[in-house]
Amino acid sequence: AGWFRRFLHKPKPSSVESLKSSHSGSSSPSSSSSSSSSAKSSSSSPGMSLATSSVSLSPVSAADISASDSPRWDKSYDVCLCHSEGDVALVEELVSYLEGQPESLRCFLQPRDAAAGGAVVTELCDAVQNSHCWVMLITPSFLQDPWCRYQMHQALAEAPVANGRTIPVLKDVDRKDYPRELRNIYYIYMVLKDKSFRQIRDTVMRYLQELCRSSTGRME
Repeated sequence: AGWFRRFLHKPKPSSVESLKSSHSGSSSPSSSSSSSSSAKSSSSSPGMSLATSSVSLSPVSAADISASDSPRWDKSYDVCLCHSEGDVALVEELVSYLEGQPESLRCFLQPRDAAAGGAVVTELCDAVQNSHCWVMLITPSFLQDPWCRYQMHQALAEAPVANGRTIPVLKDVDRKDYPRELRNIYYIYMVLKDKSFRQIRDTVMRYLQELCRSSTGRME
C-alpha cells in the first residue's frame, strides 16, 4: 500500500534541465535484442507477433536523446498508455518500470496525470497529441471499452502509418480478435511480463533514437 501511494504522488519533472541533469551520468542504452512493433518482415503477415524476432537498439546514447536540444522535448510525454479501467494495476506496473529506467521515460497515466475537472475527451486527445509513442494494452476489457477504441482511433489519426509510434501489446486475446484497424502494425504478445516490459521500453527507445538521428541529419 505504501508503494502504491508513493507511485500516485510521484513528482513529474518540472523542466528539461532537471531531466537533463538526471541523465548526465547515465550510460548508453543496452544493445540487447528485443522485438519491435515497427520492425518489417517480408515473410510475415501484418498483425503478427514479433516475439521471436531480434532487432538491436541503435548506438545513439541516452545523453543524445536527453540533450537540451533533443526533439524529445517537443512533446510533453514519451509514452501515452491506452488501457481499460480493469487493467490499471498492470499498467501502473509498466509505468513504474518505464519511469524507473535510466532514461526516465515520461509516461501519461490517466488516473494520475489527467487534470482534475478536465473533460475526459479533451484530456485523452491532448495526451495522445502530446506523446511520442502510444502503448495500447489490448485485453478483453480493452476490446469492450468504447473509450479505448476512441483513443486507438485518435492515435491512428495522429500517425496513420506503422512508424513505431503505435505499440500494440496483446494480453489474453486471440490473434483473430486483434483490432482490424491495427492489422498493418506488428504487436508484442505478453506472456512473460518482465520480458514484455523490456520489449516495450526498447521499442520506445528505438523510436526516440530515430527521432534524434533524423533531427541531427536535417541540421547537418
